[in-house]
Amino acid sequence: MGKQNSKLKPEVLDDLKSNTEFSDAEIQEWYKGFLKDCPNGQLSVEEFKKIYGNFFPYGDAGKFAEHVFRTFDANGDGTIDFREFLCALSVTSRGKLEQKLKWAFTMYDLDGNGFITRQEMLEIVTAIYKMVGSVMKMPDDESTPEKRTDKIFRQMDKNMDGRLSLEEFIDGTKSDPSIVRLLQCDPQGN
Repeated sequence: MGKQNSKLKPEVLDDLKSNTEFSDAEIQEWYKGFLKDCPNGQLSVEEFKKIYGNFFPYGDAGKFAEHVFRTFDANGDGTIDFREFLCALSVTSRGKLEQKLKWAFTMYDLDGNGFITRQEMLEIVTAIYKMVGSVMKMPDDESTPEKRTDKIFRQMDKNMDGRLSLEEFIDGTKSDPSIVRLLQCDPQGN
């Protein structure tokens, strides 16, 4: 009785299969790993930041990890359960471009009002710069978070109202692959 069941109930498995791009076997495998890392079935922001930080040993991933965590935490209860984890992982790793862009938009739209302001973009871009540390050499016109934010807005804010709608965000990213590079903090475009 003390050990948590490492098998998902059939109805939970069916729900995850219909809401993710993972197979039965993959879902079960992810579930085992999730329970190993989170025996209580919940992932806290502190645990998430610790795990995320392991991927970026030369920078400070804490702030960016908080933004990713907020986007994974679909019900806003301050923890990530297995369903939230797997659904977000499915979008970010196997989703179609449009799904990934909507997910990214949600992360950048800090107040959830349906628009990304220059300040919101700057906050995320600053967090990305802290995360990658001094490992990456940026072009001159992207050498600071402010310059990169200005460049993104010049390319995406078509109606020049100082904020990006979901439509501007998606159109801008699709029409110019270099914007994806800017958003991902990839100076080479890899």
